[in-house]
Amino acid sequence: MKKKQLVTIKGTKNGLGLHLYDNCSYEELLRELQFKLNESASLHNENRDIKVTVELGNRYVTDVQKEEIAHLIQEKQNLSVQSINSNLVTKKEAENWLRQSEVKSITSIVRSGQILEVPGDLLLIGDVNPGGKVIAGGNIYIMGQLKGIAHAGYNGKDDAVIAASIMKPTQIRISHFIEREITNSSSENMREMECAYVKDNVIKIDRLQVLPHLRSNLLKLEGGY
Repeated sequence: MKKKQLVTIKGTKNGLGLHLYDNCSYEELLRELQFKLNESASLHNENRDIKVTVELGNRYVTDVQKEEIAHLIQEKQNLSVQSINSNLVTKKEAENWLRQSEVKSITSIVRSGQILEVPGDLLLIGDVNPGGKVIAGGNIYIMGQLKGIAHAGYNGKDDAVIAASIMKPTQIRISHFIEREITNSSSENMREMECAYVKDNVIKIDRLQVLPHLRSNLLKLEGGY
């Protein structure tokens, strides 16, 4: 029976890719990695620096083990580890993802001088008065009047949106885009809910009904309805 290869070395346009088998002991993997690095003909007589990407598959490794793998590879002086990737996420990464994807529902009035900030999406039931500010890592939905400042997608989420029952902000920000001169598409008398979004590197404000065509992912329910 042919022995399973624990380490596979493949050339890429950027250097080398090391694929490490994820269903063996860590000690076995290190021994095989050391052997492959010493025996691989593609690494002999190389004068240039070679960038290495390590793929761990479904194996979990600690930060110390990552350093150990990187050190083993970089013992060959022409090899430089660029990244060590895993299909798994740490508990901390998962908690951060959940926190950032959470919709925070708050009933309040954000008054002048107050700042309301959440890491994920914000659903505010209340008004943002002039001089007040709301900030979210994701989208902002305001069931009330937006007359202050709203900043959505503050971590660089360009596809974030801002929606309000009455859109009269002093400033709109989405990611790094800023709009100070707000022109509402709907008439003063209609008072229909509006949204702000980035299109063609410009913040646009339009009726809420346009969102299904622009951000269809906002309407997808878990279960694919």
